[in-house]
Amino acid sequence: MALSGGFLRNAKQLSHAPHYGAQDSSTTFKAMTSTTSEPPKLQPSSYIPLMFALLTAVFSFQLNASMLSPALATMEDELSATTAQIGLTQTAFFTAAALFSLFLPRWGDLIGRRKVLVGMMAVAALGCVASAVAPNVAVLLIGRIIQGVAGPTVPLCLIMLRQQVLNEKQYALLLGIVTSVNGGIAGVDALAGGWLAGNFGYRSVFWTMAVLCAIAVVAVQAFTKESTATETPRMDWAGVLPLAVALGCVLTAFNEAGKLAEANWFLVIILLLIGAAGFWAFWNVEKKVADPLVPVAYLKQRRTWALLSTTLLTMTGVFAVMNGLIPNLGQDPDAGAGISASTISWVTLTPYALAGLVFGPIAGWMASKMGYKYVLQTGLIGTVVGLIISIFVVGAPNAWTLLFVSIFLGVTYAGIANIMLNGLGIVLSPADNQGYLPGMNAGAFNLGAGLSFAVLFAVSGSFEHGYHAGMIAGVIILLAALALSFLIPRPESIDDTVAAVNARK
Repeated sequence: MALSGGFLRNAKQLSHAPHYGAQDSSTTFKAMTSTTSEPPKLQPSSYIPLMFALLTAVFSFQLNASMLSPALATMEDELSATTAQIGLTQTAFFTAAALFSLFLPRWGDLIGRRKVLVGMMAVAALGCVASAVAPNVAVLLIGRIIQGVAGPTVPLCLIMLRQQVLNEKQYALLLGIVTSVNGGIAGVDALAGGWLAGNFGYRSVFWTMAVLCAIAVVAVQAFTKESTATETPRMDWAGVLPLAVALGCVLTAFNEAGKLAEANWFLVIILLLIGAAGFWAFWNVEKKVADPLVPVAYLKQRRTWALLSTTLLTMTGVFAVMNGLIPNLGQDPDAGAGISASTISWVTLTPYALAGLVFGPIAGWMASKMGYKYVLQTGLIGTVVGLIISIFVVGAPNAWTLLFVSIFLGVTYAGIANIMLNGLGIVLSPADNQGYLPGMNAGAFNLGAGLSFAVLFAVSGSFEHGYHAGMIAGVIILLAALALSFLIPRPESIDDTVAAVNARK
């Protein structure tokens, strides 16, 4: 689904820009790490309270994102609203989450990461309360937008974890746990949301969210340490504005394009043009301001554009397959398995999410042994294999084959590739600007999700054998993501990351 601290103030600072893959930089860093003792691991008495606080925050955000899914029909009835109106409130939440992800991690670098995360949870709690007492859809829409402030919870938690866990192997394992919990509770929380809405009305779902956000406020304040970047100049709000406009327009365009035959294509074109103009304005602002959100030097580096491109293409290739095509195939009474709507999640989305939850920590452990990039590519190859299997399953789908494919993709994408893409956003970040890359990476995740539905469903609807065509398109896009992943620099080859700076101390 997204930023700088002013280190490029003069030519002297420019001369210290890192070089990737160059013999001198890579060799120097490797020599340092080989001669410097590895930082000690945190004891359980230190990392258990920390993990409790961070997981509570992640859990709170995930509930805001997915707990409402089974309650949407109840919301329509209780608010006398249409499906489109309720759908708009969901779109508003995810769009707001994407936009806040662009700059809040960087703002945390400057004013305090714990302060920002506590503020995010507190504001999200207020949004939950506003949604819970909403007398109509308009107020509900405002409440959901306010809840979107929690959008960058996961990247901010991973940055905060990075500050307190200096041992690389321990960090990789804990990162896998945090990130897998973010995706892994999807399905379980939806079941809880359905039970609450069915027994106590949809408002009880929002009250539950509000309570958990309040617990997260207390836990984060009590069990995490405050941290900032080394240099803390003023926030580049002049850069935030055009970037937010650009991403907002592009996301809205993709959402509109996803309607296919019912889409307003003139609006899509206008939004894409405004988005392109916003990105152009952002680039030019960043070249001129003293303390840019993202220094142009960073934007040109492979750690930025190669990672963001890989994330974008990975999400585009797989997201709508697992969250659209496969569930639709399972419910299709003619071409599919004819599974009921009340059962399909148990066969597809829930096992997919739980497989990711179980395998995420294993992927983190693998990254500590073999490297994030290698494990990412292993996950991407596995995801391609999973989609190829899915293409054959389309010919004769049943509950067991769909269950197998869902678990397979849950391991390879949700449990490996997704974890590593999030992790690389952290471990590739420069020590002086740790917020920009995780924030922009979150934006790439969100863009990819929207683009996935627009592209894969368009392809699926353009051919007689639509399910086959959509999944073949997903395979092609994932192969492009795999090719781009080879351009992502290895974290150990960069001399300005947190790990490199710690090694020099």
